[in-house]
This record gives sequence, C-alpha cells and structure tokens, in this order.
Amino acid sequence: MSVLKDKKVLLGISGGIAAYKSAFLVRLFIKAGAQVKVVMTPAAKEFVTPLTLSTLSKNEVFSSFTQDEEDELWNNHVELGLWADFLIIAPATANTLSKMATGNSDNFLLATYLSAKCPVFFAPAMDLDMFKHPSTKKSFKNLESYGNLMIPAATGELASGLQGEGRMAEPEEILNFLEDYFTKNLPLKNKRILITAAQLTKL
Repeated sequence: MSVLKDKKVLLGISGGIAAYKSAFLVRLFIKAGAQVKVVMTPAAKEFVTPLTLSTLSKNEVFSSFTQDEEDELWNNHVELGLWADFLIIAPATANTLSKMATGNSDNFLLATYLSAKCPVFFAPAMDLDMFKHPSTKKSFKNLESYGNLMIPAATGELASGLQGEGRMAEPEEILNFLEDYFTKNLPLKNKRILITAAQLTKL
C-alpha cells in the first residue's frame, strides 16, 4: 500500500512541453489511492487539455478565477490551497518559478500557491541554458529558503535537441521522491519492533 493513499494532492501544471507527462503523473497518483485536483496555467492548456486531466483525476480542473467569462461564480484559490495535503508543481517552468520566488500572483495557480499551507514540491522543466541561468538558480535558492522542496531535474535530451540538465523528472521518479519524503516522516520508520505472544493455560 502506498504512503500516498488517501492523500489530497493538488497538482499545478505550468506551460511547458513536459506538461504532457502530467497526465501520467495523475494516473500514478490515482493508482496509489490519492485524491487529485489539478490547477493549470492558461499556457499549460496549449500542451495538455483540461478534459484529459479531468477525466483522469475524476475532478474539475481549475485554470482561472471564474468558471467562464460570463460566470459570476468564482473559483476559490484559498479553499484549494487549504484542501491539499501537499501541492506539487510539475512541470515548473522558469517563468512560473520566477513568479513563485517573487510572489507575483498573476494567474490562478500562483494565487493558489501563495495560499497553500501544506508542503510544496516543484519539478523544474526547461532548456539547458535557462536551467543554468543565474536568475533561475536564484529562484531555486529563494524557493528552497521558503521551505519548498525541489524534485531534481534529470539530464538527457531536451526539447531543443540539446543534451543536458533541465529535463523534468519522469512521473515514476516524482512518485518515488514523494513516497520517500512522506515515508521518512512516519513514526515507526527504521524502528525495530519485537512482537511476542504468550499462551494462557486454564487452571
């Protein structure tokens, strides 16, 4: 049984080519027994559809403050942030990471992030030069200083055709990272337990 069973997972998706992997990540969360809600940036919808993610998560997908342009009902980002046991942003593009690091709240995902009281994980995904840029490194440092946890990017072939660091971790690697994180905080982790049994004899 996965340690993620019954966890409330809020998955944030930003606009990068690695967004297609998020559909596989949702499936893995569901298979592990977690509840999943998805928040997308407007740009993310260019790479993966809300319909796909809604079908896989069995929940409404959020991407704006209102349900449609003519709807006066608003989506409550504070409520979403408080609902989650943890928030993971995957992929986390350089643009989204920079906004998270500076408190720039110009879309629904960023407003939800700033409202979250739970652990926050982010999985960077960008091209090699963007990943190595000093401003990106500063974003990483700032976010980690806030208590956010980075899921390390992989090294491999990137969308540009370059080889190097910046590739988003595979969904299975992300799941393993999260399971390791939550497992190490269990009270009986690495404890040795001796169970004895005695038989009572009736006199």
